Amino acid sequence: MDFEVAPLPYAKDALEPVMSRETFDFHYEKHHKAYMAKLKSLIEGKLEANKTLAEVIRASSGGIFNNAAQVYNHSFFWQSLRPGGGGAPSGEIGDLLTRDFGGWEKFRQAFINAGMGRFGSGWVWLVLDGSNLKILDTPNAETPLTTSAKLLLTADVWEHAYYIDYRNARQAFLEAFCDKLINWDFVKSNLGSQ
Repeated sequence: MDFEVAPLPYAKDALEPVMSRETFDFHYEKHHKAYMAKLKSLIEGKLEANKTLAEVIRASSGGIFNNAAQVYNHSFFWQSLRPGGGGAPSGEIGDLLTRDFGGWEKFRQAFINAGMGRFGSGWVWLVLDGSNLKILDTPNAETPLTTSAKLLLTADVWEHAYYIDYRNARQAFLEAFCDKLINWDFVKSNLGSQ
């Protein structure tokens, strides 16, 4: 398989002022693409080179897993964002947030708390586990792709995700993510996928 970093689904300045073009110049152009370059060097000439990215993640460990999962997680993160996004969703997603968290505000606080509780680097996820929505936080490159849960949304809480725009204020970044960036259409499409 030809492993390539997908183009962003929007221009690098489309999320300003919430996320700057400079953040994308580093986070997408340097960090994300470096994970892909390293992954390609690790799997060149090996059986993994003929698998999908998800298959590589589910069957690997060590450096191959770390780089493959970081490629996947970042690609999922870019899709989780959109210009003019965030805020309380309506329809089925809003109903599910009410059922499983007690509403948008309680979901928002739980999501932010999970991100703040993740010591060091990692990810915060909204997943469908069985028939219930759950918030998970994973360390480093870990991903719920290795579980039976359906991935709906993620926020990157590695410092490189927010340091340029928010310095060390992870909470401010997570608040902005929830209030101004979440791509609820992406969440809805993931909810409906098999």
